[in-house]
Amino acid sequence: MNVRRALVSVADKTGLEALGRGLSEAGVQIVSTGSTAQALEGTGVEVVRVADVTGFPEMLDGRVKTLHPAIHAGVLADTANPEHLRQLEEQGIEPFELVVVNLYPFERAVSGGASREETIEQIDIGGPTLVRAAAKNHASVAVVVDPARYDQVLEAARGGSLDEALRARLARQAFAHVALYDAAIAAWFGADEDAPPAAVAKGYERLAELRYGENPHQVAALYREVLTAGPLGGAEVLQGKEMSFNNWLDAEAARGLAGSFEDPVCVIVKHHNPSGVAATGDLAACYADALASDPVSAFGGVVAYNAEVDEGAARAMAEVFTEVVIAPGFSGAALGLFAEKKNLRVVRAPLPAAGALEVRPIEGGALVQRADAVTETREGMRVASERQPAEEEWEALLFAWRVAARVKSNAIVFASGRATVGVGAGQMSRVDAVELAARKAGERSRGAVMASDAFFPFRDGIERAAEAGIAAVIQPGGSVRDEEIVAAADERGMALVLTGVRHFRH
Repeated sequence: MNVRRALVSVADKTGLEALGRGLSEAGVQIVSTGSTAQALEGTGVEVVRVADVTGFPEMLDGRVKTLHPAIHAGVLADTANPEHLRQLEEQGIEPFELVVVNLYPFERAVSGGASREETIEQIDIGGPTLVRAAAKNHASVAVVVDPARYDQVLEAARGGSLDEALRARLARQAFAHVALYDAAIAAWFGADEDAPPAAVAKGYERLAELRYGENPHQVAALYREVLTAGPLGGAEVLQGKEMSFNNWLDAEAARGLAGSFEDPVCVIVKHHNPSGVAATGDLAACYADALASDPVSAFGGVVAYNAEVDEGAARAMAEVFTEVVIAPGFSGAALGLFAEKKNLRVVRAPLPAAGALEVRPIEGGALVQRADAVTETREGMRVASERQPAEEEWEALLFAWRVAARVKSNAIVFASGRATVGVGAGQMSRVDAVELAARKAGERSRGAVMASDAFFPFRDGIERAAEAGIAAVIQPGGSVRDEEIVAAADERGMALVLTGVRHFRH
């Protein structure tokens, strides 16, 4: 397909001058609009104004420019169809072989804090219409939405032809471009909805290809969701090897739990579950106590903090192999120490914002819910046992309860003070989760407390915890056997607190 006529109208002017000069030198007539025409004319490139083609001036503050049959018929005509060509000739309309369009910067307006009225003005109408039209008609028209494609298109135009395979690839990219744009607009309009909306439009653009997915034989990539700063709040990898698929998953889990605490905290995650969590003082002390919870599992884990990592915390981590450390900031001294570990990935990321909609794809669809958060307070909880928890037990119970909400179900957390001593995660039965936590804790479970993300269906979980030396338990309650569970706690002198709220995490 030879290129004789091109429509060029772009919000992003990157590479525009070189594109305009290249098309002009290749003998291509350029039809253009508004600021794009001005920019091209300013570099000496000759253009035909859209208004000269349509016979109508740009109207309504630029809202109407290209929405005219003289433009769209030239874009949509199938040049292999004699009847289409006859109608074009009858109306005096020339076909386009190339459409170069990208869209108003809607996301930039939102992220820049533009007013509602200003943001609405950045909802492009003519641009998406042209892109969709050209992409639909890619048998006769090449459509370009990405300045990174300009060189490739110019080379093809100079060679006299844009082949069918290239036009199909460009069309696919164009439809994705419009889909992402519309997804951002839909998400912006639906940002304040409380209930799950009737439809959920999620748009993701690829940031990078990853070496592989969860396993080496799986192809994978990292994407940014529209209207966001990017993965983990726009995380920056400051040093170390490329982040893997599993690194990103574990970093998300660690950062999410760390961000749920107000006091300084250290979280160590392995395979998307916390193996150790501590909020026991400065970050160095927090790391030491989190590590003590499960030093074996910490090897090759991900460490998260909710405050700037200082030299003390960096030194405390020196002897343990860690895949990733993620925090909202790092002191210069800490970065200097981490630089000695070339394979350590150091990631700076803001603390997570309050959760909105959580979307989990399943085959043929998705599950959508509001993100979970621990909002329960001591005042809203009920002590169901004969014995009241001591003040130091309350502190440990509330700490363990917050951690348990971020552990895969069935979830059991043993804690002493504000540090975990054993975690039982992802077990098929709750008593098995208790058994695992007890095994991890060993003698440290004596006098510790236990949190369960959901109710105990049988008294065996309480009995096993008592055998391990657990002194107090916090759980939602709500089982038909709650009376048996409370009786089991009373028989062993344990305090038992009911929260009334479950925190399953599948």
